[in-house]
Amino acid sequence: MTEHEGFTVARDGAVATITLDVPGKLNRVSMAARDQLSAVFTELDADEAVRFVVLTGAGGQFTAGGDIAGFLERSPWQVSQLARNVAAPERCSKPVIARLEGYVFGVGLELALACDFRLAAYDIQLGLPEVTLGMIPGSGGTQRLVRLIGLGRAKDIVMRGRRVLADEALALGLVGAIMPADGLDAAVGGLVDELSRHSPLALAMAKRVLNAAYDGPLHLGLELEGLAYGLLRQTHDFREGVEAFGEKRPPEFTGD
Repeated sequence: MTEHEGFTVARDGAVATITLDVPGKLNRVSMAARDQLSAVFTELDADEAVRFVVLTGAGGQFTAGGDIAGFLERSPWQVSQLARNVAAPERCSKPVIARLEGYVFGVGLELALACDFRLAAYDIQLGLPEVTLGMIPGSGGTQRLVRLIGLGRAKDIVMRGRRVLADEALALGLVGAIMPADGLDAAVGGLVDELSRHSPLALAMAKRVLNAAYDGPLHLGLELEGLAYGLLRQTHDFREGVEAFGEKRPPEFTGD
């Protein structure tokens, strides 16, 4: 396990787990932690031994948000660039799973929205309370939220600065599943096992196409999808999947 500013990184086989951990401060994410998280995601993306990344929090909480006072220590230009670091899970070519419990506020929700999958405990409280502090969400929160749940619903959450509990979060599609907190680890493990049976190349390409085209016109998305499909056609995993289907056997994907 390696320690950073307010979080740790542990590797277990093909899974790397990033744990936000700031005792006594509800795992608040400092400005330095934002920079380091971005760097760690880049390192994990380049590590061929890592196939999946899990982002979670210690002590039964994800995070209550960012270090508010720290915003005044950065220039207006610097705070205008905060979204780039928080987008690190989205840039990572590998599946990123957010394991959520307790508070998921501010930059915590923005980080979760940048992940590919969100599994949550019944006790979650999600929110973007920045407007109550004279701010707005500045690390991608307004843009990812509106694309995920629509304009009217995003306005209701952002402009009121209100909290969203588990049942509503599931209904809105903010999380993919809700469960007792003691079932989170099993759910994350089950999702990892399921994804492990798929080609890592296909997963990476699917993520890239979905992220690149989700806010673009249909014709652009179809063009990207077609090009990606053609690239995968040249891989071992594509041929292996086709041949295994024809031979009625489980495929053996190698990532090549």
